[in-house]
Amino acid sequence: MIIFSEKIKADAVIFDFDGVIVDTEPLHYKAFQQILVPQGMGYSWEQYKSTYMGFDDRDAFQEVYAINRLTIDVDELTDLIAVKAAIFQEIIRSGITAYPGAVELVKALHRTKIPLAICSGALRSDIVPILEMLDIKECFDIIVSADNVSKSKPDPESYHLAFDQLSNFHPKIQISKIHTVAIEDTPAGITSASGAGLMVIAITNSYSKKFLTKADYITDTLENLVANVGF
Repeated sequence: MIIFSEKIKADAVIFDFDGVIVDTEPLHYKAFQQILVPQGMGYSWEQYKSTYMGFDDRDAFQEVYAINRLTIDVDELTDLIAVKAAIFQEIIRSGITAYPGAVELVKALHRTKIPLAICSGALRSDIVPILEMLDIKECFDIIVSADNVSKSKPDPESYHLAFDQLSNFHPKIQISKIHTVAIEDTPAGITSASGAGLMVIAITNSYSKKFLTKADYITDTLENLVANVGF
């Protein structure tokens, strides 16, 4: 068990990805706009933050089509997701920088052998190359991505799945939901994790504290967790 604060003790930790470990949201936004602007469906960065951030690619495309009063069939949606993924891969080739304290926290927790997972609305093909770039892929026992669920955050499905898979991966360790901590950066992510019965630490990378009040603990940087975590 590790102790993040007097209130939060953890037998396992589940990290969101975008907005927690790396700042890829502007890169996702750029990829979406390369597809949508030529179709007359582009939107501002502020609209992305208020409406689309926290959606997986499937729900993001469905939402923008709905807003523009257009229909989209399954085949077209699948094609759009694939095109967007290819654009995103091209964008990240120029390099990725982790948020302060993110890599250090992951590695510190991994050294203690505490079970770690990723629970993200991104595609696995978006996540794995970046984890490899940061040299932390092997720290995570489980990766739950948009490929694995039918409903994205704020629905709790992804966190239920991440917890169940992490528990099954460590059959000799009794991992309880009340002592599993999710690290999130969005209101949708907090709702998803808390809806699955997990404790939530929110970080103000994407939203200010006033939008993250449903979390159990709020921090401005993961560096605070690296400095204050007790073993």
